[in-house]
Amino acid sequence: MNRVKITLEFILKASPTLLYQFFTSPSELIRWFCDDIEVEGETLYTFSWGGYPEIARLTEDVEDEVVRFDWVDEDREGEYLEYRISQSPVTSETILEITDFCDEDEVREQKALWESQIKALKKETGSGN
Repeated sequence: MNRVKITLEFILKASPTLLYQFFTSPSELIRWFCDDIEVEGETLYTFSWGGYPEIARLTEDVEDEVVRFDWVDEDREGEYLEYRISQSPVTSETILEITDFCDEDEVREQKALWESQIKALKKETGSGN
């Protein structure tokens, strides 16, 4: 099955500084993103969902702007998960852009999963429904 890159955009009422913490701090990631997490050194993250681990390397980290994890799995070579944070110059709302990868026949399900994850993130950050 072919893998495709998807990019999603969400508007949040949380500050870039607060969101950045939720993308880089293990205790915050567990609150909305994964069931468990282990960090080895400063850059190797093992995320777990339902007991299934996935390993990623933190490859880009610009405070309050971008966090990128490259997956460490030969089946996912070249794939990554990226959170890009910006603020609207007009409304001052925080814009979160997520880049992820999935099988081409699972795009709808992957988008629904991210909608659910972002709903949990909004609840944890107090930034809306």
